[in-house]
Amino acid sequence: VQLVEYGGGSVQPGGSLRLSCVGSGFTFSSSAMSWARQAPGKGPLYVSHIYEDGRTFYLDSVKGRFTISRDNAKNTVHLQMNSLKPEDTARYYCVYAFKLSTGRGQGTQVTVFS
Repeated sequence: VQLVEYGGGSVQPGGSLRLSCVGSGFTFSSSAMSWARQAPGKGPLYVSHIYEDGRTFYLDSVKGRFTISRDNAKNTVHLQMNSLKPEDTARYYCVYAFKLSTGRGQGTQVTVFS
């Protein structure tokens, strides 16, 4: 199983970034895909999920600013992040869940500096 995230970077408040994650080695189209983040000194926090049927979930603090989407043909999940705030600064991880299996990638850093 491999999950490779990319698209992180440093932006000013109000800026946008688009994270992408390419998965391989598992049944992507049948898996729930998530983005989680972890800020320094804090525990991991799920930001958004997208289920196999396309249903989505968002953490309250990102609703209206972040959009998750998936492209099963490319085994890719995206997280469009708009109106970024300094509190969004964290390492963002792509996570998959299929039946009893789960795993995450190495993450990509997002820094929102004021």
